[in-house]
Order: sequence, then C-alpha cells, then structure tokens
Amino acid sequence: MPRKESGMWYEVHRTPVKGEDGQNIVYVRPKSGMKLNMKQLEDYCERMNYLRYGELSRVMDAFVRAAGRFLAEGYRIDTPIGSFAPKLSLAKQLTDADQVKDRDVRLEGVEYNPGKFWEREIMKWLDGFRRYHNPDTKEILADKDKLELTMRDCLQRNGYITASMFAQITGLTIYSARKQLQEWTKGDNPKLLMTPRGKEHIYTEI
Repeated sequence: MPRKESGMWYEVHRTPVKGEDGQNIVYVRPKSGMKLNMKQLEDYCERMNYLRYGELSRVMDAFVRAAGRFLAEGYRIDTPIGSFAPKLSLAKQLTDADQVKDRDVRLEGVEYNPGKFWEREIMKWLDGFRRYHNPDTKEILADKDKLELTMRDCLQRNGYITASMFAQITGLTIYSARKQLQEWTKGDNPKLLMTPRGKEHIYTEI
C-alpha cells in the first residue's frame, strides 16, 4: 500500500494515566521538531505573499507595542486572528469585595482566544494526517548513557536545559523529559540543579 505523502505529521505517545483496560492512555501531538522561526516565515511571505522581507516583522513589532499599551490599560483587543485580554488575579484569598486594594491585584499574563479563525484557516490547507512512527518512550529512557550525553551537549551549547528543550531533542514526551531531568537533581551526587523560572524550570550543571 503506498505511503501517504501529504497531511500533518503526528506522533503517538503514552500518558501515565490508566484507561479502563488498565493500560496507559495514549495521546497524539504534531511531530517533534516541526518548527519555523521568524526568518523562515519572512522568506515564505516574500516568495508567496509578495511582501518585502522584514515587513512582517515590522508589522508584528508595531502590533505588540500598540497592543501592550492598551492591554496595560485593561482593554480587550479584538483582531482578525483572535482576541487578547489582560488576565488578573488576587495575591491573596479574599471574600469581601471592599477589602480588595490596588496592591492585591496581580497581572497573570494575557489570555488569547483564537475563536474559530485558526480552525477555519488550517482546514483550508489540511490534507489529512500522517503517522510518524516515533521511537518508543521506554526504549529511549532505557539508554541512560545516551540521554546523559544529549543533556550535557545541550548544557554545553546553551548553559541550561528545560523539559521542552530536552523533549524536542530526544523525542521524549514533556512528561518523560521532565521526569528524567528531575531524576538527575536527586541522590547523593546530583548532576543538575533545578531553578524555577516563570511557569517552568531550568536545569543547570552542578
């Protein structure tokens, strides 16, 4: 049977959660490594959308600066690619609205709601799916020496490593990559130091 030659590549991975049959539930995700940077987008838009090189970056930079100002004032911003709104929280739990002071309010980040825009746009181009037969997670985790060499190579190049970085270069899931990195922070002779940074952790050599 001929192999499908178009469509989105996807991988199948196991989760630690058990299903009704007692086996680990699986999930799918886009193939690891499918990533474009801004330069590649600029090149594509120059070739296919007749934009001058750098024009896309300038537009995005202008949008971010303008949107940042209005988000800081509390505005919700509706755009053709979705809506953006500031996400707020309280620094402590309160039950009396009159007790809320300015100093208690925190900016948690920005909420993005794409609506149906991206779904409609992707469906214009999507030509089904193709399974990428990625290595088994257990098989990857079994070769500890290779994993450690990969980890140290990343540390040498970047000075640190994160779970998402480790997952991308090894083919592990984020869960398995994080678990392996955390293992290297434990014991009498740990190899890594884990430091919180925002919503993730960075790992550096001890």
